[in-house]
Amino acid sequence: MQIIDNIPVFGSAVDEGALRQIKTCYYIFGKAALMGDHHKGYGVPIGGVIAHEYLISPSGVGYDIGCGNHAVCTDADASDVRKNIARIMDDVWSTVSFGLARKNKEMVDHVLFEDDAAWQITQGANSATWRLTSLRDLARQQLGTVGSGNHYVDIFIDERDKVWIGVHFGSRGFGHKIATRFLTRAGAKDDMDSAPVALDSRTNEGQDYIAAMKLAGRYAYAGREWVCARVLKMLGARAMDSVHNHHNFA
Repeated sequence: MQIIDNIPVFGSAVDEGALRQIKTCYYIFGKAALMGDHHKGYGVPIGGVIAHEYLISPSGVGYDIGCGNHAVCTDADASDVRKNIARIMDDVWSTVSFGLARKNKEMVDHVLFEDDAAWQITQGANSATWRLTSLRDLARQQLGTVGSGNHYVDIFIDERDKVWIGVHFGSRGFGHKIATRFLTRAGAKDDMDSAPVALDSRTNEGQDYIAAMKLAGRYAYAGREWVCARVLKMLGARAMDSVHNHHNFA
């Protein structure tokens, strides 16, 4: 780790584009750091961390709110999984929906669709009114879908010959539309080199964003848990341990 202009920078190689971005973030927020896997993003570099007492940045959280990794250690027989991995992954591919704007082939219900006060968020008036509930049908249809890019469902075997299910994805179109709403209202530019936008968490707008972000985070966790449970069922196995965490959050 090295300190560059008061910013902790981890990793042996420094991406100059990301460094320029985190310097801008430091100027706005007062605290910033670059992790070892950093590279250039939109306003805030990927692998960048920013902190402030009351400002919150939809740019820093990004479009895929709550994106993260869930890994489940199973009691599946490693030799059996190795022998049948082609069939198993074919089953995963035919059961789990991958790609942009995909809907789950199975309707997945979850308590978060009813019990979270964030669904009551309403902005604007009359014909211009926007309600978070307008995204609920989309969210229901996409819960448990994976998306594209670097998002995946995979099966691993560790050094102890234990079989793990691993997934990586986030809040899908639901989170993207929440992010788009608040970024647009904050005047964000579709330009990687523009400064990140910030909301004051002491305002109604800031509180609305925080509540919507947390709901999208719950949604992302629910999706990853459903996919891992579904693959566990395909393996005819039980979960013995798990790790679940997220990035793209504040």
